[in-house]
Amino acid sequence: MIHPHLLEEGTVGRCMVVLNIAMIGSDELAKSIAKAADQRDVHTYVHKEMDEEGARILSLIRPAKYPERLPPFLNALSTAQVGILEVTEVNAALGEALVAFASAGITNGVAVLNPTDGAWIDQDQVAMLFKQAGLAQWTFEANDGPHLRECLYALMDQRKPELIKNAEAPLVLPVDQYYNVKGIGLVAIGYVQSGTVHVHDELLLLPANGAGSAKSLQVMDDDVSSASAGDRVGLALRNAKEEHLTGSTLIVRPAIEDKRTNTTVPLAVEQHATSEVNLSTSPFQKRALAVGDVIHASVDLQFVVGRITSVDGSKLEVTWESPLFIRTTNPPQVLIAQLDSKPRIMGSATIQKHA
Repeated sequence: MIHPHLLEEGTVGRCMVVLNIAMIGSDELAKSIAKAADQRDVHTYVHKEMDEEGARILSLIRPAKYPERLPPFLNALSTAQVGILEVTEVNAALGEALVAFASAGITNGVAVLNPTDGAWIDQDQVAMLFKQAGLAQWTFEANDGPHLRECLYALMDQRKPELIKNAEAPLVLPVDQYYNVKGIGLVAIGYVQSGTVHVHDELLLLPANGAGSAKSLQVMDDDVSSASAGDRVGLALRNAKEEHLTGSTLIVRPAIEDKRTNTTVPLAVEQHATSEVNLSTSPFQKRALAVGDVIHASVDLQFVVGRITSVDGSKLEVTWESPLFIRTTNPPQVLIAQLDSKPRIMGSATIQKHA
């Protein structure tokens, strides 16, 4: 939880590595790995260990209402670097989850076989489904919390260079909650998708183009001087307007164009009204998209509705109902979903702004 009273003056330094893990599975399995932290549409669980370099955090993000509700799962995938999938039976929901993990580029993770009511699951059959979906690198592990923690820390060690590199990228911070706290002001909460935000940084709130600055930051119930990629941060804003914040706001740094020093730094994201979408269709998806179809794009915790205006093989032209923001440097894969399809995930896409 983010505690507003901790978002006041005074910060502590820290050295912390966070691995976010998208999880499809039971509350019981999650609690065997980590301690429950927040219980909303997306349940979170945290396990923290210390070594000579500082804290190492496993953060499980579990959409509690999947498969009934798809967007929370897509948001978890947007934030995660690896996955956990508890397999209780071989069914359509399993197939869709595999498609979603693969389309999000979650190529590493752990699977736990836990059949219901004493039923039996053929691991070879399930392993073949993982391979067909593009998840051949996932491993099958025993249903044992301490062992699964070890597996996840091993994946963290493999990903550490990538995690560090992502913290050095341009800042992209989607906001999923915000509120006004007496004595503090506006507080925005979200996962830092890339980059690092520091206390006193000048910031830009999109799509409103509203200005503000970072008054204070909180991560893991501690006031801190900075928050980096992977952190879930509470950001107290100074000189920002509440009407510039929504549940789909992205916080970035303002563009810089200084003619005196010949310095130009563009925005970290590009706003799309219409896009050229190059779709890589999932191997389990049989449906073909057509002109007039409504789709959803999921990227950086955005879930934006669009309508297809032209189709040329795997290339689509899509007009969005609200602005879609795509990172200009190393953009992540965009998941394309259609809520009346089975599976609902169409596949992954690269997106370019329509000229």
